[in-house]
Parts: sequence; structure tokens; C-alpha cells
Amino acid sequence: MVVKMEGFIYLDNAATTKTAPEVVEAMLPYFSEYYGNPSSIYSLGTKSKKAVAEARETIAKSLGAANNEIYFTAGGSESDNWALKATAEAYASKGKHIITSRIEHHAVLHTCEYLEKNGYEVTYVDVDENGILKLDELKKAIRPDTVLISVMFANNEIGSIQPIREIGQIAREHGILFHTDAVQAYGQLPIDVDEYGIDMLSASAHKLNGPKGIGFLYIRKGIKSRSFLHGGQQERGRRAGTENVPGIVGLCAACRRAFEIMEQKTARELELRDYLIRRIEEEIPYCRLNGDRERRLPNNVNFSFRFVEGESLLIMLDMKGICASSGSACTSGSLDPSHVLLAIGLPHEIAHGSLRLTLSEENTKEELDTTVEAIAQIVGKLREMSPLYEDFKKKNG
Repeated sequence: MVVKMEGFIYLDNAATTKTAPEVVEAMLPYFSEYYGNPSSIYSLGTKSKKAVAEARETIAKSLGAANNEIYFTAGGSESDNWALKATAEAYASKGKHIITSRIEHHAVLHTCEYLEKNGYEVTYVDVDENGILKLDELKKAIRPDTVLISVMFANNEIGSIQPIREIGQIAREHGILFHTDAVQAYGQLPIDVDEYGIDMLSASAHKLNGPKGIGFLYIRKGIKSRSFLHGGQQERGRRAGTENVPGIVGLCAACRRAFEIMEQKTARELELRDYLIRRIEEEIPYCRLNGDRERRLPNNVNFSFRFVEGESLLIMLDMKGICASSGSACTSGSLDPSHVLLAIGLPHEIAHGSLRLTLSEENTKEELDTTVEAIAQIVGKLREMSPLYEDFKKKNG
């Protein structure tokens, strides 16, 4: 069980999760006792090498993959960069066209921008008002020189789960590689790479109660992918650098834990999620649930509140000891509205008033009651100071 700290309510599990005690316990010996380099031939190094191999096997089994299809990275962003850059380079002779969606994480979007500056073409497919990819547009975007489709499994801001099986089938029918950023979905949802037609998949440990700075990239056997980091022969020559053994052990422990408790965790989070959505919609006027109501991650709640500025709402929630966000943690310093909310059709002024609450199985209904009461109070106070709200009230009697 994850031990909770007193004094605040943590509702930002999409940004990061607390490292589980059993994960920390599994990692500790590899800092000070079994600290050998896995590339060494003596027994101390062999111990580390065995731990890395066991972790690779555990993660492969969780996806229905082979051990030699799992490559350890520093996290989701590196995995996304590797999947797009190295694959685009390896298949450049076949074509230089890539397809992605408008609501991807910036690790994908900014990598696509980089590739565009280096001679590649990228088509950004639209999503509907619930954040679900438009499959008909995806099909229309395919060209003879399309080499890669990259669509996230589930959105990190609004929680919408994409039609991954259908996308995988479309990609396969056209002989196109399919990558999915599954950072928010891995450990939350069951994923079988063969069933979904996935050729590459990115994941990160710290989203499933594991340590930060470690993740993996699944690359289907037979796919050409250039080396991402040059140097030694680690990760079968594709990613040089001494392995982060404690991190890999922690990722393995977090993976085991996530899949062992997935069923009960999902049931608990769904109960909490739907309770929170219901209370907000019933008690706070002029709000909008963002993302698909049914096809969404079990722990994701995202609302926009009219006549409210999201940053002020977050600051005032923090003053009450409630941790939340307005979107991706990677863009928390940006003053621009969420690209995801704009993509689903929200005007700037409403997109600016968004709030993301992401739960864990450790949250309680009492915490959510406290949170709803705090949101209602703060939203009311902010609207009292809003000239737009005053104008709205006058026009609507």
C-alpha cells in the first residue's frame, strides 16, 4: 500500500505518482549492495545483469511481447523521441511522411516539429469534441510515402482513450508502422501489442508508482530503428550508457504491482471518478466535463469552469492543501491555453479555466467532498471578481 502524507490532498497522479514502498524496498540493494556494472564479467556485475534481464522479461510478459523487444530508457519523453526520430531516419528511403494527432504529448509534437525542420512532412489529424481521433481523417491522411503513425493510447490531460485497435489495423493494412505513447495507459489498462497491432510503445515508471528517470520502449522484432545513443553495446547496441539498474529494478517492481492490483484499483478509481464528476456537475454551474464520458481513463477528471482563470484556481486550491493541475505537468509554466482543449473546440477563454484532477486508489470520498467544496467556494469567489461574469448575469437576468 502507498503511505499517504498528512496535511494535503493529492489529485495530480497524471503528473507523477508516489513511489510505492515495495518498489523502494526492491531498489535499495542495488544502490549499495549489488552495485556492479551489468557489463562486468565478475559475479557482482552478473547480479545486476540478472536483475535487468528479469525486469525485461516481466515487462515483456505484461505486453505479450518478447524479451528482446523491450529497451530501457530514461522515461516516456526519451522513448517517444527514439520511436519517432530513429524510425523516421531508418525508413527515410521509403518515405518521409508521418501522421499523428493534434492532442499528443509535447514529447511527440515537438519531435514532429524537429523532423519537419529536417525534411519530413507531418499530418496532424483532428479529434472530435470528446478528444477521440477521427478515423476517417486518419485514413484520408495516408499517402504512399507514409512510414509512421503515432497516436497516444490515452490522453494525459482529458483522459480520452483512443481507438487503438482500429488504428493498428489501419496501419497494418497499409504497411505503415504504428507507435503509441502509452505513458498514461500502461499499468492502468491491459495492453497486448499483438492484439492492438502496436509496433512501438512508450511507457514511464513514475506514472505507476515507480521511480522517476526510467521507462522503456517496446520495438517489435524486425523493425528497423537506428541507434538512439551511441557509445557502448548496451540495449543490444541501440542505446549506449551504463544501465540504471536500481531504476530498472524499480520499474519491474512497479510493473508487477500495477498488474497485480489493476482490477481492484480500476474499480476503486472508477467509483471515485464518477462520484467526483457527479458532484461537480450537480453543484457548480457553468462547468463542462472535458474528454469522453465513457472512453476515458478510470482516474481522470477534467473540467472547464466558465468565467474562471485556471491558474488562480490552482493557486487557491494549493492554499487549501489540494494538489491539482490545469493540464500537462510538462507545460505548467506556459501561459497559453491547453492545445488539447483547443483541439476539442473550446474557445480560449473557457480553455483557460480548466482543472485536471487525477486520482489514485488511495483517495477517499471524504477527500473528494473537501475538494468539491473548495472548488465551489473558489470558483464562486473568482466569478465575483470577473467582469465577464457580471456581464453574463446582466444579459441572462
